[in-house]
Amino acid sequence: MPVSAYLRAVALLICAAAVLFASAGSFAILSFWLYLAILGLVFIISFVMLDRGRLHLGDNVPPWLQALGFLIIAAGYALVFWAMQVNRFASSVVRIQSDRGQYVVTSGPYALIRHPAYAAGIVIVLASGIALGSWLAAAFLVAIGLPFLLYRAITEDRLLQGQLPGYADYAQRVKWRLAPGIW
Repeated sequence: MPVSAYLRAVALLICAAAVLFASAGSFAILSFWLYLAILGLVFIISFVMLDRGRLHLGDNVPPWLQALGFLIIAAGYALVFWAMQVNRFASSVVRIQSDRGQYVVTSGPYALIRHPAYAAGIVIVLASGIALGSWLAAAFLVAIGLPFLLYRAITEDRLLQGQLPGYADYAQRVKWRLAPGIW
């Protein structure tokens, strides 16, 4: 396997860490470390277990498609950070933050879809294996990541509709959870 594939994965992991910790201004955020650990583990699994460069069963992703995958990942992270900037209640834990005066956020990406961070996560999951150059990694990531993100979006939406004042009205106005015109 070319060293460049490993270097791209390491560069992506470093960029993700830099953006996360720089935006927070702190390294003391456990959820960021967990996210990066999972992302690093996904990279390791895709390189070691999903044959990228070993058996060559799934590593024939064209370079132009890999490049597109990286651009899509970058766009996904941009959407995540936009959603986090607009919604100060964004959290890795599904809960109502009444202690922080949580209210329904309706601006930015929330004007179009109710769960932009989950939508971005899905985009990132869909593009990651392709960016890494492995169809098998892409299939593995979709099989693992997509159900998890959909479950989280559904769970959070139900909680917010049932417990956050004004969210049910917002859900009537903004019909789409993850993708306009789709769902």
